[in-house]
Formats: sequence, C-alpha cells, structure tokens
Amino acid sequence: MQYIDNVIFLILLIAGFGLFAKSLKELYRNIKLGKEINRTDRPAERWATMARVALGQSKMVKRPIAGILHIFVYVGFVIINIELLEIIIDGIFGTHRFLQGVLGEAFYSFFTVTLEILALLVVVAVVIFFIRRNFYGVKRLTMKELSGWPKRDANWILIIEFALMVAFFTMNGADYFADSNRFAGNFPISSHLFPFFQNMNVETLHIIEKFAWWFHFVGILVFMNYLYYSKHLHIIFAFPNTWFANLEKKGKFNNLDSVTREIKLMMDPNADPYAAPAGGAEESPSKFGAEDIFDLNQYQLLSAYSCTECGRCTSVCPANITGKKLSPRAIMMKTRDRLEEVGKNINKNGKFVDDGRKLLNDYITKEELWACTTCNACVEACPVLIDPLSIIFEMRRFLVMEQSAAPQELNLMMTNVENNGAPWQYNQADRLNWAKD
Repeated sequence: MQYIDNVIFLILLIAGFGLFAKSLKELYRNIKLGKEINRTDRPAERWATMARVALGQSKMVKRPIAGILHIFVYVGFVIINIELLEIIIDGIFGTHRFLQGVLGEAFYSFFTVTLEILALLVVVAVVIFFIRRNFYGVKRLTMKELSGWPKRDANWILIIEFALMVAFFTMNGADYFADSNRFAGNFPISSHLFPFFQNMNVETLHIIEKFAWWFHFVGILVFMNYLYYSKHLHIIFAFPNTWFANLEKKGKFNNLDSVTREIKLMMDPNADPYAAPAGGAEESPSKFGAEDIFDLNQYQLLSAYSCTECGRCTSVCPANITGKKLSPRAIMMKTRDRLEEVGKNINKNGKFVDDGRKLLNDYITKEELWACTTCNACVEACPVLIDPLSIIFEMRRFLVMEQSAAPQELNLMMTNVENNGAPWQYNQADRLNWAKD
C-alpha cells in the first residue's frame, strides 16, 4: 500500500511541476512578443532595488495596515512552504517528518513552532483581507474594473490560502495526538485548535493526518498551477519586474532613435545622411508608438503580468479621482487581457493569426489615454514598480505620429510651438513682454 502511495505521489509531483513549467514557458513566449529592451545597466542598483522592493516589501508598508498584513501572508506562506521539501521527501521515500532526523529534536521543535506561528498570522491576515475586500467597502477594491473574474480571482486565492493553512494545522494536530510518546514536533497552535482529537483513537487520527497531508500537498500543486490564470503571478514576477524596472528619473520620456537621428542631420550640415545609424538604431521604424501588444516592449508586457491589481495607482490618479474614465490599474489589466488573447490565438493556430483586434480601441480607449496628466503618481504608488504611464505614452505617440489623432487643444498647442516658438498664440517678438511687467 505504501508503494502505491509513493507512486501516486510521484506522478502528481511530476504532473504538477510539469504543468507549471509549461505555463511558465507560455508566459515567457508571450512576454517575448514585445520589442527587446536593454535593462541590464547598473546591475548593483538593480539587485539592491529588487531586494528592497520585492523581497523587503518597502513600498507595501506605505499603507501600514494593508502592508503589514501582506507581509504576514508573504513571509508566512513562503516560509511555511519550506515544509514542502519535507513533504516531497516523505512522499517519495515513504518517511515521516524526515527533517526531524536531520535537524534534531531541539531545532525541529523550533522549526515547527515558527511555522505554526506564521501559519496563524497568515490565517488572520487572509480573513481580514477577505472581510475588507467583500464587506468593508474599500473604494479601490470595489471599482468597476474589479467586477466579475478579478474579484472572484482575489477571493479564490484567499480561500485557497485559508484552506491550506487549515489543512496544515489539521495535519499537525492529528499527528500530535496520534502518539504522545513519539516526538513529531512542537505544535502550540494545532494542539489547542483541535482538543477533540484527544478523544479519538489512533487509527482515526492517522487517517485524518494522512488526509490533511495529501490535501495540503495537492492544494499547493493546484495553487501553483492556478497562478497562470491569476493576478497572483506577482508572487513570481514581482522579482524580475523590480530588477528590470526603469531606473531613470520619473517623467523622463524615451526618445525615438530614428527621430533623434533626423534632428541631428537637420542641425549638422556636415553630417552624412547615408551613414548607418549609430549603435544599431533602427533606421526607419515600421511604426511610431504602440497600437497593439507587439508594439510595446518586453518589460511593459512583463509588468502586465506582474500587476497585483491592488489599485494603489488608481487611488492616487488625479484623472480618476476627478471622475474621468482613466484607471492606471485598468490599463495594466487590459494590456494583460489582450496579451492573453494573443497567446490563446498562438496556441490555437501555431502562430499569431490576425484577429482584427488591437489593444487600442478594442481594449483601451482614446478617452482613457488623453485623460492622463502624466504626473507619475501611479508610477510612484506601485508597490512593484510598474509603469502604466509608459504604455499610455506609447499609445499616445501612435495616435499623434501615425494617425494625427491628437485632441484639438493639443494640435493647437503644437501649431503654436511650430509657428511662435511657444504654446500660446502670439507673435514671437512678444515672447518676453511678460518680463517687462
């Protein structure tokens, strides 16, 4: 019987990690659909940024209550799943609490006490998060863009995490009472959560312990593979997203190499117009700006998968606060939705077949794009350094440079700059009159 259990365990383990690897491969392929961008400069600063923001959760605690609760879940869930190593060894080789023999009773007791305390903190945090998200009415968690699947997704994650912690406590509690003469660890929480276990016979307790053990293991595999469909991909992608983040000063926009080259040719009468572009710059880009996900860079697509949908960006967006349609969170969510649609298209056809849809207009409207004030408040607020403004800017660039579809006010301003050297409509000779007042 034990041999059959080991075989079933090994099959589930291989299948679970195999599906997870397949999902990661598809996600990597989708991200590679974007344009290449070099973000490998200043590596020391990048490692420090990732350690501070992704690992250290430095930006989360700017909102202390939510930040501290998130740290409970983050640290607790990660450390508790160190026990997965023990579960894998026990499942493959048929041992029971393998780490006890490796660590010794004293250290193993400290290990299990730590896990129990962290598990309790996770339970407290996810219960508060569930109440806060569904009953407390936090504005940024009840906005229109979170209706339907996004809300269900967030709730499912909280329910799964709660169920896994309950299984963890049940496994420990049943093991504790099954044989008081055999040391299995120190369980200060589990031993008090299930006092009725004391009145059960050993065989029943072994069945309960084994069921909870299997539930915990299978639950971890399900949770791991559910990430592919969930906003909780940020558990994985927050780390590369912060490493590859833009380290330039906020508000500094990128210049197009081809446009820069043309201006230099205009300004330098001795320049050779037939010389190859310096640094491998694209001589004649096929498109200015971004109309679809293929026109965005790979970091922007990575950020779409990294978005936590927390809404901190939208809650500080002046356009959204004043009732305009723009939501920086929705920009990232819609980018991810379009990216997923393209990915399914590739899975179905072996390559992308034009579906007549674009990120612009079919997902993100012009009204949203032009509502943005480019203040960078959303960029500053994001706990994993996502930059929604860069996507907005590239799509605006497409509208202006490819479709000449800027709003009338902007067209008037650009005409004035071209004719008068200033945004206002007066003669160039009058530009300095203000200084005489």
